[in-house]
Order: sequence, then structure tokens, then C-alpha cells
Amino acid sequence: MENRLIYALEARDLESAQEWVARLKDVVSVFKIGKQLFTKEGPESVRVIQESGARVFLDLKFHDIPSTVREAGYEAARLGVFMFNVHAAGGRAMMQAAKEGALRAAEELGSEPPLVLAVTVLTSLSDQDMAELGIAHERVRDQVIRLARLAKWAGLDGVVASPREVEDIRGEIGKEFLVITPGVRPAGSEPGDQKRTMTPGQAVHNGADYIVVGRPIRESQDPVAAARAILEEIKAAKAE
Repeated sequence: MENRLIYALEARDLESAQEWVARLKDVVSVFKIGKQLFTKEGPESVRVIQESGARVFLDLKFHDIPSTVREAGYEAARLGVFMFNVHAAGGRAMMQAAKEGALRAAEELGSEPPLVLAVTVLTSLSDQDMAELGIAHERVRDQVIRLARLAKWAGLDGVVASPREVEDIRGEIGKEFLVITPGVRPAGSEPGDQKRTMTPGQAVHNGADYIVVGRPIRESQDPVAAARAILEEIKAAKAE
């Protein structure tokens, strides 16, 4: 079975990133680079991970006018990342533009295009937060499904959604559409900023293709053992 674990690399600099990649690359499928590391170190942070033989999920959540996101998608693909994301709230035209940019770069390079994903609703948001944003008429679950359908219509490869919505996405859109789930916490872990969480086994049982885990591995006394335990939980869930 393919390794479905993505590690949220919240390193502050390249040296720290290299240390984490060296420690976890044998047990983690993909390393996620977010805004903090990329803002400080730029594309070099991607190259450092790739040089170790690992794959990169570039988590910058592009959200701008279509022409800008098209070129951002082009540059992300030129970096050779495995996957990157945009905000579904940017609309269908913007999502299509991201995909177009990625495909153009891949064609020029003669390489496989990266997976392009749409972020639906951040896992830190609740129904109450949605109401504060002026979306009181729709629950988080309904907004996630709406945006997932839009992403599928736009030709994207999948979505980023909390594990609580995975089963509904599968029911509405089918099994061929990728679902990547942050907000995954092993039993007994603190939720942190996340409000819509599940255990790794629950997320995979509900149909998640990849799960993103950061803090529970990073703050463990033995990060490698923590990652292996999550992989075992995923394997058991897949076997059910």
C-alpha cells in the first residue's frame, strides 16, 4: 500500500528542515511546506527536500485573480512539487487557471504535472466562524461540499478538507477525486488550532487518500515511532 502520510514541516529555516527530512524521510511519504518556511527560505526549501529524495506538498493556498494564479501554478510546477493548493473560494476560473499553468510548465519540462488541490474550508473554522464571516445560511459541511463540487468542475485533482467531511465528499463526488485531510490527531493528542478533527484511522476509514500530521509527530519524544504508529493505524483502517 502506498504511504499516505504527509508530514507538516513547520521548520523555521533550511537547517531545521533538513534535520526533520533526514529523520523522517524513511517513514513519511510527502513533506508539506507552508507559508512560514517558504516566506523565509523561498524555493530553496523545496529543493532541499527534493535533494533528499522526498516529495513536496507546497501549501501556499494561492488565492488571487486567475492570471496571477495561473503563473503561480506554472512556477510551482517548474519547481517539481508533487502537489500544491489554491483556495476554492477564488472561484472556478481561478482554479482552472492554476491547473492550466501547472500543465503548461509540465509540458515544457516533459514531466508529470503536479496534483492541484483546492482548499475548501480551513479546519480551524466552525459553524460559528462561518456565521461571523457572513455565511450563516450554510453549515461548514454544506460549504465544503459546494466548494468540492466546484473544484471538480474546474478540473482539479482533489480537495483539502477536514476528516469530518471526507465521507460526505465521497458520497457526493465519488472515489476518483482525491481528498487530503489535515486536522488529523491520534487519540489523546491536543487539537491545537484544529476544530474539526479525527484520528488517522477514522480519516482513512472515511475515505481520505492522504492525511496531514504535524504537531503530534513533531512534539513526540520519538517522532519516528510516532510516525510509524500512525502508519500502522492507517494500515489497519485500510484492511477493515
